[in-house]
Amino acid sequence: MRFWDWQADARRTTRWLLLLFGLCVLASLTAVHGGLTLAWLLLFAHIDYPKGFVAVNVGVTLLLIAGGWWLTHEELSQGGQKLAQRIGARDARPDSCMAEQQLCNIVQEMCIAAQMRPPQVVVLARADAINAFAAGWSQDDAVIAVTQGALDYLSRHEMQGLVAHELSHLKEGDTRLNMQLAGMVSGLELVYNFGGSVRERGVLGWWFGSAIMLAGLVGWLSGRLLKASVSRQREYLADARAVQWTRSRDALGGVLRKVLTQRKEAEAFRGGWRADHRSHTGLNHPLVQHMLLAETPDSSKLEHWLDAHPPLQARVARIYGRPMRGLPLTENP
Repeated sequence: MRFWDWQADARRTTRWLLLLFGLCVLASLTAVHGGLTLAWLLLFAHIDYPKGFVAVNVGVTLLLIAGGWWLTHEELSQGGQKLAQRIGARDARPDSCMAEQQLCNIVQEMCIAAQMRPPQVVVLARADAINAFAAGWSQDDAVIAVTQGALDYLSRHEMQGLVAHELSHLKEGDTRLNMQLAGMVSGLELVYNFGGSVRERGVLGWWFGSAIMLAGLVGWLSGRLLKASVSRQREYLADARAVQWTRSRDALGGVLRKVLTQRKEAEAFRGGWRADHRSHTGLNHPLVQHMLLAETPDSSKLEHWLDAHPPLQARVARIYGRPMRGLPLTENP
């Protein structure tokens, strides 16, 4: 794997996607104003626009988008440690558990390689799925959470790959970026909801509300698609970083291949992965889904366009340069 090339490609693609995201917000402003203008012309073709028509249209739309961003920011501003507690994670116990002692040692080692301050280490003790996530607005409140399944089934070398992937997200500021984009998407959704409330207010409200709803729907859906695309590029970047820091494709590659095996086994057992509640206890929280090493599958998403992670098979193939089978699961002694 040419990890330097993959990192450069992921950063370049992210910049283009962020530019498109900004254009999407501008297009939403234009669409709302255009829709309201069209509604006015259809209803009051013989009357001039009221004074401040453009300013009000653009101003209200901007306030809605900014309001959505602020609400999301406030919800997540407590930091990574509070978020970990909220989903049931506990502090690692290196003094009483050899596996957690090894995990803490690995985090310290990889932070030296990454030249960054070690985050707080927590464990999702009730989750059997192999998974992890990193969260935090800054290094002061950063946390890396690892599931019990990862402690049980990953070798030390593979745990290094998993930790390196999550540390990359912290070093690159991916959590902050994702939350900012999520806030903007929430703002675009507020535009749509505002149109729905206006639509209920008589005949005039129906025309103007419909125009706002249509513009908001297009902007919200486009924003979600672009946010998911940015998130997938950051996953590729973190994968490449993990290969760089561990100097081994089998470190993170082994983790992803074991996740493939675990999911295949779960799908074959009584209704599939989603039916096994214990496997992903705490991981289905909406605030951490996009942060996970491997997103829990959701077949209801149309063609997976809104997935925050690339397909596991695609990530494995990029690491190894070819498709690879899953690895057998053997519980650590």
